[in-house]
Amino acid sequence: MPRELIPNPQPDPNPRRPALRLPPHACDCHAHIFAARDRYPLAAHPGYLPASAPLSEYVRMLRTIGVSRAVLVQPGPYGVDNSAMLDALRSGLFPLRGIAVIDGTVSERQLQELHHYGVQGVRVHLPAASNSPAIADLPRLAERIRPYGWHIQFYLSAEDNPEVDRALLALPVPVVIDHFGLVPAAAGVGSPGFRCLLRLAASGRCWFKLSAPYRISRQAPGYADVAAIVQGLLAAAPGRCVWGTDWPHPNSDFMPNDGDLADLLSSWIPDAALRRRVLVDNPSELYGF
Repeated sequence: MPRELIPNPQPDPNPRRPALRLPPHACDCHAHIFAARDRYPLAAHPGYLPASAPLSEYVRMLRTIGVSRAVLVQPGPYGVDNSAMLDALRSGLFPLRGIAVIDGTVSERQLQELHHYGVQGVRVHLPAASNSPAIADLPRLAERIRPYGWHIQFYLSAEDNPEVDRALLALPVPVVIDHFGLVPAAAGVGSPGFRCLLRLAASGRCWFKLSAPYRISRQAPGYADVAAIVQGLLAAAPGRCVWGTDWPHPNSDFMPNDGDLADLLSSWIPDAALRRRVLVDNPSELYGF
């Protein structure tokens, strides 16, 4: 019998303006939208029940915290139906790029449409098992997207599969790692998972999302133990780190205020020039703004 899903809480409806002033063209590189379900139904087995999180509310939050570009990532509950994200990209409401989820049934025409409206890559949820079918399918997926100049973004646990870098670096496309590779902040920069991230960084072909600290730390709201992970990644790949809010924070045990998340950048990246690189220059290169 399938387990009963508990609806996710709503994101904080009152994002505060951060004390830190973000630079012009700052980009939120990881967020999701969940539009009206009568128009955009969830997949048959969604994994979780998302809160309502329409594009209009997301844009309101971005303007409050001082972000002027963003990247929408196809969330799991929609499966491979990218319609909600694609309609947001078409809307012209905000400068957006997209990361899709596809499977082997996607047609060339569908890929072309996604590319035309600003999709820059595909997302894969990678199980911990090193011999999983998802890993075996990666070369085929990479060849499908390679002509478009896309990358593959991974939601994975480097701590649970610290040798995963071998499979990822064999791919003929760039690689992006979500949410610090889910390396627990308590495990530190000497952990097997973080050493895996460092090998990926040394390749020059891997990017990292400094996003969703609540997925690797219990120290809300300041996440003091995440700073060492951030600074380790910045030292290894200053030109390939980007930042994201993970709005509307699905499946989070603690619902943050997005102004607070933006203010973490003051302690994570105290140098203004490096902060601009992470918020503006690196996203411009990765997502084609």
